[in-house]
Amino acid sequence: MLAEVDRFLRYLEVERNASDLTIKSYREDLQALVDWLTADEDPCPAPAEISTLDLRGYIASLQEAGYAKSTIARRLACLRSFFKFGQREGWVEENPAKPLRNPRRARPLPHFLSTDEIGRLLVAPSRETVMGRRDRAILETMYSAGLRVSELVGLIDNDLDLPAGLVRVRGKGRRERLAPIGSFAKRALHSSLKVRQLAKHEPHGGKSPVFVNRFGRRMTTRSVGRMLEKYLKVTGLDRQTSPHTLRHSFATHLLDRGADIRSVQELLGHKSLVTTQIYTHVSTAGLLEVYERAHPRAR
Repeated sequence: MLAEVDRFLRYLEVERNASDLTIKSYREDLQALVDWLTADEDPCPAPAEISTLDLRGYIASLQEAGYAKSTIARRLACLRSFFKFGQREGWVEENPAKPLRNPRRARPLPHFLSTDEIGRLLVAPSRETVMGRRDRAILETMYSAGLRVSELVGLIDNDLDLPAGLVRVRGKGRRERLAPIGSFAKRALHSSLKVRQLAKHEPHGGKSPVFVNRFGRRMTTRSVGRMLEKYLKVTGLDRQTSPHTLRHSFATHLLDRGADIRSVQELLGHKSLVTTQIYTHVSTAGLLEVYERAHPRAR
C-alpha cells in the first residue's frame, strides 16, 4: 500500500497542484491508517483488500481516542480521494470510503473584534521605530485585505501595487487573487517599505519579502503571532485574539455594513460560499440595522 500512497501523493503534487501543506496532511492521514491496519503486527493489506468495514473500524477508533470531528472529517476526505484515485488507476474496483458519512459537527462562531477594538489595536505600534512601522503595516494590511497570516508573510514586493491599492495574494490551493487595500494600509506599507530600505533591507529584483525581521529575513507566521501578542498586552484586548481574528473582523465588519456575501466570499478567497456563510451568524446587529432602515413597516 505504501507504493500506492506515494503515487497518490505524486498525483496531488503534479496533476492537482496541491499545496505542500495539503500533501503533508494527506501523507500523515494515510500513514495513520497504515499504522492502524498493522497495529497487531499484521502485514499491511493492499488497497483492494481494504473494505468499508475496515474503514468503519478505523473511524470508530479515532472517535474512541477523542479526535475532533473536524479531524475525522478531514481523514475521511483523504480516504475518499485516495480510493477514488485507486479506481482510476485500477487498484480497486469500488471506493470503500464512499459509503462512510462525515460526523456532524457544530461550527464555532468566529471570534472578532469590534471596530473600536480594531482601531485601538492598529494605532498601538510606534511610528517612530523601524519595527513599529513594520508592525503597523502588518496589522493594517491584514485587516484591510482580510488576509490569512500565511498569505501575509508570503507577500513579495512585486505583489504590491500601492498606487492602485491592490495586493496579489497566493491563497489556499495556490489560488491567486487580487485583494484591495485601503488608504490607511497603503500609507502604512509605504512608510514601512521606506524605512526597510534605509535599514539596508533592500529588495532584490522585486522578489524580496515585504515583511522581514530585524535580520532582514522573511517573517514567519509564528513571529507575526508573537508580535500581535505584544500589542494585545499593550491595549488590554482579549488575549484569545489571533492573527486570524483580523480576517474574521474584516469579514464581519463588511457584512455589518451591507456588503453582499458573494463579494465577501471573493475578497476572502473562499472557494465555497458555505465557508463564508458562517459570518452571517455574527452580523445580526448589521442585519437589523439594514432591516430597520429598509423595511417600510419596521418602525
